[in-house]
Amino acid sequence: MISIDTTNMCSHLQKKLFEEDGVYHHIWIAMQDDNELTAVVRSRQLHIYRNGKKVLVLAGKATPKIIREDRICEMI
Repeated sequence: MISIDTTNMCSHLQKKLFEEDGVYHHIWIAMQDDNELTAVVRSRQLHIYRNGKKVLVLAGKATPKIIREDRICEMI
């Protein structure tokens, strides 16, 4: 299970990620079941890594940035 420090996370992103009707909530649920994924908050955005390689950056108001093709990116 992934746990992250949300202190510096954008409030818009928190709503999109953690509330059940949020557009990224299904990604958060999928991340909980995938042991290869880790996540870190940087610059108020959520950076998602698979096996140490960045795959996706989620922001509150900006569009998601797909860094590397991955099955988690297909959920956007």
